[in-house]
This record gives sequence, C-alpha cells and structure tokens, in this order.
Amino acid sequence: MAEALEQDNNEGSAYNYCALPLASYACRPDESKGRIYEEEESATRTPFQRDRDRIIHSSAFRRLKGKTQVFVSHEGDHYRTRLTHSLEVSQIARSLARALMVNEDLAEAIALSHDLGHTPFAHIGEEYLAECMKPYGGFEHNDQSLRIVTQLERKYPGWPGLNLTWETLEGVVKHNGPVTKEVLPTTLREILHQTDLRIETHASLEAQIAALADDIAYNNHDVEDGLRAGMFTLDDLKELALLGPIIAKAKTDWPEVEEHYILQETVREMIGAMVTDVFEETQKRLAEYKPKSAEEIRVAGFQTVAFSEQMYKQVEELRAFLYKKMYRHFTVNRIWIKVETIIPELFGAFMKSYQTMPDHWQRRVEEAGGLIDDIKQARIVCDYIAGMTDRYAILEHEKMFNPHSDLR
Repeated sequence: MAEALEQDNNEGSAYNYCALPLASYACRPDESKGRIYEEEESATRTPFQRDRDRIIHSSAFRRLKGKTQVFVSHEGDHYRTRLTHSLEVSQIARSLARALMVNEDLAEAIALSHDLGHTPFAHIGEEYLAECMKPYGGFEHNDQSLRIVTQLERKYPGWPGLNLTWETLEGVVKHNGPVTKEVLPTTLREILHQTDLRIETHASLEAQIAALADDIAYNNHDVEDGLRAGMFTLDDLKELALLGPIIAKAKTDWPEVEEHYILQETVREMIGAMVTDVFEETQKRLAEYKPKSAEEIRVAGFQTVAFSEQMYKQVEELRAFLYKKMYRHFTVNRIWIKVETIIPELFGAFMKSYQTMPDHWQRRVEEAGGLIDDIKQARIVCDYIAGMTDRYAILEHEKMFNPHSDLR
C-alpha cells in the first residue's frame, strides 16, 4: 500500500489539496474530468468537496428525512429514514475510503446521493410508480437520482441540476457495476449526449466503496429497527452464522446488562466485522491486481471492493432472514395495500388533468411540451410523485380523493 502513495498531495492550491496521502489508484481532485458546464472552481474546497456540499444543500436531500427506509416515518421517531440511512452509509464509506487511502470526499458525495431518487414509501412506492410509468419509459430510483442532480434541482441560473463532477456522476450511475441493459433508463440515455460516463466499465474505487457501505448500513440498521419493532428476537438472530457468535460473545462479556445493550453491542460488532472483511478482501484484490491508477480500477473487469466469499454467504443468509421476518411482515404488507391506492390514483389524476398539480409543476409540464406529448407529461408527473415525502403523498391523496378532507 505504501508504494502506491502519491508524494505531492500537499502542493498547490485547495483545488488539488487532500488532507491525507492518496494511493495511486485513488481519484485525485486535480485530475477530475470536470463538469458538464464549465465554472470556476473554489479556492478553498476541492471539486469533490463542492459536490458533497451541493448534495447536502439540495432540496432532494432534505426531503429524505420524510421518506421511508422500511417503516413509514409516522410509525416512530427512532426508526431509520432515507436521510439517516444515507448519513450512516456516508460514515461507513468515509471510514473505508480512508483505510484504503482513496478520496473520502468523493466516496462521501456518492454515498449521500445514492438514494436521492427514492420515492415515498421506499421500494413499495418505487414498484407502483414503475408500474404506472411502464407505458412512458419506465422508472428506476437510481436513474431518478441522476435526474435530480442533472435536471430537477434548480439552484443555479447558469445550468439545470447541481453540475457535479464527472466522477460523482459516474458513481451515481455505476456504483453497483457497469450498466449492461440493452434499453437504457431515460435520464442516463439523455445525459450520455452531454458526457460519456463509460457505462461499460466499472466505477472508481470510491464509488464501489459507497455501494458496499450501503449494503453494510442497511443490513445492520434493519436488524436494529426490526428488533425494536418486535418483528424478531435476539434468539432468532442467534441461528444466523454471522450473528450467533457475536450475540454469544456480547452476553458472555456483559451477563448482567439489559437486552438493549446486548443489541447495541451486537450491531456495533456486526458493522465492525463487515467493514473489516471488506477492507481485508479489497486489500487482497489490490495486492493481486496491483492497479497503478483509477483508470486501471475501472477496466479491471471485476469489482475490486467486495466481501470475502465467506462473509458474502453470511450476508446473504441475513438478507433472506430479514426478507422473511421484516420486509414481508404483516405490518409492512399493510403498507403495500395503502400504497397500491395512493401512488396509482395520484398518477392517474395528474395525468388526467395536469392542472391539479401545483402551479410550478404545471409550468414544467407546459415548458416540456407535455400538453401535446403524454410521455413528457408522464415524466413530469413522475418527478412530482417521486419527490414527495410519505406524509406529503398521504396528504395529497387525502385532498384529492376525500371530499371531507378540508372539513376535519
């Protein structure tokens, strides 16, 4: 690892300055491929720091506080939302990026942006919105994240979106690997006319870190939230290969404490075990492949950041457990019934009459030519619904379909 360090990180302005030495296969801010729209860079922040800051200050990022992770936000103040999930992903991504000597700011920017395009009501909302959009070009939350940062955020008079760097856009698009679909999602197809994101290659090490950090974060916090909700018990978790030894050790080390503390110890140790495994497996792959640049990571032909084979099997077992015990729990299934009504009925109403949307969304339909093109109108309606928080979607549906809503 030491041989891969760059020696000149402390030279020059903040544009190419990094607080820590970077490995040769890291993405350097002074070697960024730039932005779609040219602009003067900051004298005090690197391009990747500016990307992170723009994401944090975006309207879409703030709305994540009201979007479901697993539990609808009004079900309890302590359950994760999309916002707290994204923050936990970014913390794990920064830790791994620093340990692997790659760019923390870029890894964090990608981690914070990875769920911007999620609908209200989590994957349930996504499935119903995707069903509504089938005749109009489809819907995917990853593509919607790209749409938000390149088109929908309106912060700057000189361009649409946030004008993020090529490296951050690449991470948004390819953090889960190369894009191999024959029919590309709508926004990706459009953005490729402006910049070549090289969708056939893998992404940077920083983007791969963000993807694995996502897996680590949601598996761990779903265990904690599921236990809090009473969907399963510690005794149930003891049967899992990953968690059994961790729970046993926690109970041995702390035999007299309340179960709450055993849970906290378990989650903490599980995160540590996963992070350590990814770090060691990635170091092993780096040592075997010996990449000399970020470009060599992209063309390697395999994911460099990964779980070991043993950990991967244990994580898959945990996912199957959570799917059965949590994601298909009757309380979650009841949300399906509500969302089955809310999303399609809102979509149908706005398609029937776009003038039932707020004024500024009506203007977007008109500016896009939606009055004479159903596909364009549907995309704007989709943007409006996808951006809603759980609470806002429920209230909009109530106002639209309950004739007594204003009399309560």
